Amino acid sequence: MSAVWSLGAGLLLLLLWVRHRGLEAVLVHHRWIFVCFFLMPLSILFDVYYQLRAWAVRRMHSAPRLHGQRVRHIQEQVREWKEEGGRRYMCTGRPGWLTVSLRVGKYKKTHKNIMINLMDVLEVDSERQVVRVEPLVTMGQLTAYLNPMGWTIPVVPELDDLTGLIMGTGIESSSHIYGLFQHTCMAYELVLADGSLVRCSPTENSDLFYAVPWSCGTLGFLVAAEIKMIPAKKYIRLHYEPVRGLRSICEKFTEESKNKENSFVEGLVYSLEEAVIMTGVLTDEAEPSKINRIGNYYKPWFFKHVEKYLKANKTGIEYIPSRHYYHRHTRSIFWELQDIIPFGNNPVFRYLFGWMVPPKISLLKLTQGEAIRKLYEQHHVVQDMLVPMKSLEKSIQTFHVDLNVYPLWLCPFLLPNNPGMVHPKGDETELYVDIGAYGEPKTKQFEARASMRQMEKFVRSVHGFQMLYADCYMTREEFWDMFDGSLYHSLREQMNCKDAFPEVYDKICKAARH
Repeated sequence: MSAVWSLGAGLLLLLLWVRHRGLEAVLVHHRWIFVCFFLMPLSILFDVYYQLRAWAVRRMHSAPRLHGQRVRHIQEQVREWKEEGGRRYMCTGRPGWLTVSLRVGKYKKTHKNIMINLMDVLEVDSERQVVRVEPLVTMGQLTAYLNPMGWTIPVVPELDDLTGLIMGTGIESSSHIYGLFQHTCMAYELVLADGSLVRCSPTENSDLFYAVPWSCGTLGFLVAAEIKMIPAKKYIRLHYEPVRGLRSICEKFTEESKNKENSFVEGLVYSLEEAVIMTGVLTDEAEPSKINRIGNYYKPWFFKHVEKYLKANKTGIEYIPSRHYYHRHTRSIFWELQDIIPFGNNPVFRYLFGWMVPPKISLLKLTQGEAIRKLYEQHHVVQDMLVPMKSLEKSIQTFHVDLNVYPLWLCPFLLPNNPGMVHPKGDETELYVDIGAYGEPKTKQFEARASMRQMEKFVRSVHGFQMLYADCYMTREEFWDMFDGSLYHSLREQMNCKDAFPEVYDKICKAARH
């Protein structure tokens, strides 16, 4: 009873302090209080609900049976929109705060919302090595489903809650072999602007198949996808190597990215001259003394663990359970959580409260308020720029001058010369690298719009691409200079999308949304 009274007294004092300081001031300057006491417990409840739901669906085998019914409901909504005169654009009815993107989608308030409740794994075809899924299946949900069956997918983007990887894009440290997430997909099923249901693949409606990635839901509503599977193994044998000197970092990273014997390649750049380059190999055997279950709640955050090799200036080898490796950046949301909970990697916090980490990104968005949103917009960057590997050194230098955000995330990928919005400048497959910058810029002259426009100009100059989940400041002409819109615009004309869906630029670019 005394413990209950103590807890009650503590909460009362906290509420009195919040009242004294003002709720907005606390949320802006002491956000960790709200996150730790409210969002983290609420995130646990969200996880429990979705895990129980997934378990029930799997036990009752209801997903395949209900899928057709749900797709017909989507078709009915589209036909109803047509009967009403089609005066407004359509978009998915999923609330904007539920997405992992930090962008606020204001179009939801003015467009016709089509409700799409498709969040289940539909079928695992071991003979064809294909898994068929609905569009709102998360990466955490999919690996939890496949791994016990001995399967995984070739490209597993890190964060558990990620969706939208087809209409947007996704990448992982295996992408130097398999390409982007879209390049591991075998077929898509979409409901089009006329309410019809179509299937597309490299051999069936191939133009639509290649135009869907990066289109952000502006060609139709995705209702299912078929994704390649590969056999899973128990562990990743991960080799850590600290490298100093920018040229040496770029040369070593390029060399390892070209080595197909590496199942995984990743780099964390901690300063302009310091990095740790990691290479991994799938294996079923492990040295027991070197197993590191990095995903356990009490373990150090992955990027902090990697930094120890840099500080000690030594190489190392560990065996990480596969699913722990796939979601190694989830607990700390890469390194974003250190800005929200500065003491989050403290051993005491990890052991006592680490099991509740991370708070849901969707809940962070929902509760951020206008003051925090503006603060993040002006003093925080979350960007992924995809540039040719040959431009890596120049790119890191540009990131340093314009942003000065560290760590930087380096992830190599093969970019084939397929039709669509994103492909190399030449006629052949080319090796690219994703440079991820997440955090508060330390450069003195940083100004969100001007600095990001400068970055976007540089990326266009090396024939690179900007991931579309992030804030984009380009003009329409600049946007279509970066991306190849020929196939996309042709299909929008053919399929009567112009009156049904906004153009992708109007949906995602700040210059169009304000």
